[in-house]
Formats: sequence, C-alpha cells, structure tokens
Amino acid sequence: MRLFDFSLKMNGFPIDKAKLALSKIQNTDKTAFEDYVKDKRKAIVQHHLQYTSFYKTLGTSITLDDWNTVPIMTKSDLQQPLEQRLSQGYTKANVYINKTSGSSGDPFIFAKDKFSHALTWAVIQDRFSWFGLDFNSSKQARFYGIPLDKKGYYKERFKDVLSNRLRFSVFDMSDEAFENLLKKFKTIPFDYINGYTSAIVQFAKFLNRKNLVLKSVCPSLKACIVTSEMLFDNDKILLEKQMGVAIVNEYGASELDLIAFQNKDDEWQVNSETLFVEILDEKNQSLPNGEEGRIVITSLYNKAHPFIRYDIGDVGILSKASTFKTPILEKLVGRTNDIAILPSGKKAAGLTFYYITKTLIENDGNVKEFVIEQLKKDTFKIIYSSDVELSHEKKNIIKKEMERYLEPGITIIFNRELKLKRSKSGKLRQFTSHIKLDS
Repeated sequence: MRLFDFSLKMNGFPIDKAKLALSKIQNTDKTAFEDYVKDKRKAIVQHHLQYTSFYKTLGTSITLDDWNTVPIMTKSDLQQPLEQRLSQGYTKANVYINKTSGSSGDPFIFAKDKFSHALTWAVIQDRFSWFGLDFNSSKQARFYGIPLDKKGYYKERFKDVLSNRLRFSVFDMSDEAFENLLKKFKTIPFDYINGYTSAIVQFAKFLNRKNLVLKSVCPSLKACIVTSEMLFDNDKILLEKQMGVAIVNEYGASELDLIAFQNKDDEWQVNSETLFVEILDEKNQSLPNGEEGRIVITSLYNKAHPFIRYDIGDVGILSKASTFKTPILEKLVGRTNDIAILPSGKKAAGLTFYYITKTLIENDGNVKEFVIEQLKKDTFKIIYSSDVELSHEKKNIIKKEMERYLEPGITIIFNRELKLKRSKSGKLRQFTSHIKLDS
C-alpha cells in the first residue's frame, strides 16, 4: 500500500493530480519552457491582484507585462494575521497552514492551497527518485528535532509512521546516543538518511572515531540527504567517507517549496517547475548568471497566499550554464542577515569567516561543534563543545586568523559548554550577529 500518498489524499491534498501536472510541466519542450514560466508568473500576479486584498496594497504600481514593476516582498511584509493575507475563497479551514522556523529572525505563519502543497510533495518525491528512493516504500533514518509538547510530539511520531521513517533526536549527540543509533542501523534496513547537516556531520565524526563506514554496517543504505544548514566542503568529504553513499544537498523553504536539489551530476538543480528563482542586486535589479546577489523567489502555483518576488533572505549565485528549464545554483553563500559589521564600517559574510575558523578549530577532532556570535562591533564570542578546553596557544591562533580576515583590534571570547543550544526545531545556527545592519 502506498501509505504516504494515501495519507496526503486523506488530508485533502490531490497528490495524483499534482504528479500528473508535474509530469506535463517536465515534458514541456526546452524552447517552450521560458514561455511557460512567464505565463505562470503573470497569471499568479494577476490572480493575487484580483483576489488578494493584502497583495493589492503591495502591487499598486504593477504593469502586468513588465515583470520589473512587480514589487519585492519581504518576511516583514508578512508579519500580520494570516486571515488578512489569504486570497478570496480561502480560509484556515481549507488550506495547508504551517509556520516558518524563524531561522532568519522573522518567523511567521503561512498558507498554501491544497493543490500547491500537493505539488510540493510531487516535486520532492520526484527529486528523491533520482537516487532510487520512494517515500511510500523506502525506510528513512531521520535526523530532525521534534516538538516537546505532548500534542506536537505524538503528531510528529504519527507522521513518522505514515512516512516510513525512524526519527533520531538531534538534541542528544553524545557517544552513548550514537552507540544506540548505530545498533538501529545494524538491525533496520534503512534506505536513506535525511536531516539537519550539523547532526549528521556529528554522527559521521563518531563513525570516524570508531573507524566505521555506515554502508558496511547497513548495506541497504543508498543515500544521505542533508538539509536546513550549510554543508561545507570538508564536511561533505567526511560524510562521503564515513557514510559510503551519495551525499545529496537539499535547499528548501517550508513556505515555498523544495528550491534546489543536488542531481546525479553533483549540480544543485533549481526547481523551475513550481518556482521562479531570481538573483537581484541591492537595487532590485536582476543580475546576470554567475554574479552573487539576493535570492528572490516566486511561487507559481500558490493561489491561497502570495509569495511573489519574495526575498527569502539568502544570498547565492546561479551558474552561467543555467537555462529557464534547468537553472543551476552554483553557490549558496548564506543569509543576508549573516553579516558581521566591524568598527571600521567594513562588512563581512559571517559564514565565510566561520568556515575559516572551522578549519582551525576542528582539525584535531577535539572540538565537536561551535557557533560564533557577534556581541558588539569589536566583540565576537566562540561557543564550543569539546573533550578538553582549547589551549591558550590554539585560542591565540584562532584570534590572529580572525583578525587577519576581519580587522585588527577585535576581541574574541571563548566559551566552552557541554553541548550547544539548538533552536526548538533542532537546527544549529552557525553565525549570529546581534548588531543591526544600519547601526
């Protein structure tokens, strides 16, 4: 029985219809695909101008035949009651409702019409099939958080049963917890791993300490799909070595869709079927492929709630080889609010110097995880968990490297903790600035 698809249907999500629609979109000829995208984006703007009062107030200067007149939406625009943002004919009773994680600092509740949500799952299932995975039959080892309240906890556990997955807590990453997890892999024929990057990397480090390759322990394993957090190159190398299967990088946003998924050619293929992805500069002008800018996304099918030229808060680059039908995300740089502002006025991408520090702080295997917080323009705190405290010499090396990358005169505070604090969802935010961009 195709239990996962059945559960979607029982909740009113027409997955069969969505799969047929997706197949038709994918069979559109390359030369006609650009017209398909332009027609769909015009249609969704027209729909929300006609039926969504909230969007009418944003789009007063729109000329339908000029895409550049369509305004940029931000997360702050959406921080008002959901009822005020829904399109005519849609209510809380007949839409899919969820809440963003708030990793950008601007959480909000959003909605999708049921066909749009079914299309999301059709796209996800399509991408997973590239690696021989089927949501209705493939067994998933899931590295995610779980709500701690009783109702939320049992709701997720029930969804795990319907989705043929076994969930492992990302809140306990001790060796004891990993030993118990390893026993599960020895006895359960998992087909794939899916979950937060940082948690899976920690499991890989555990396997490395034990000199184990997971594929040899669990021969049924086909792929490891990481999501929600940055995957750095050296961590990917570690995962490939210790998992013994394809490491697949996923990029998505709950309010939109699956945005990009690593294909068999190791390219981050953008979802062009249900989304239109743009890279814009600070003046909201479209940048040519190959240039770095803000990632702005239009949901082509969500009629219940507008996500049109929606600034997701990320920075990235589309490959020069991208086409309308097959856009390739060459690089995901990080979030627009992951910016360090220094006393001189210089701005630096937080994740970049996080990565530089990472190569120094984790090379001996002592430090398990760390995060960086900017407290003041000249003060950074490195919070880390480790077997033993960092030596004075090591701290000086890290401080000198950060000064070299940033600027002289900054203060580095080191704070060792038994384990790092994660968000309620279980995500680990590598860099956080407490400095306002306009300060």
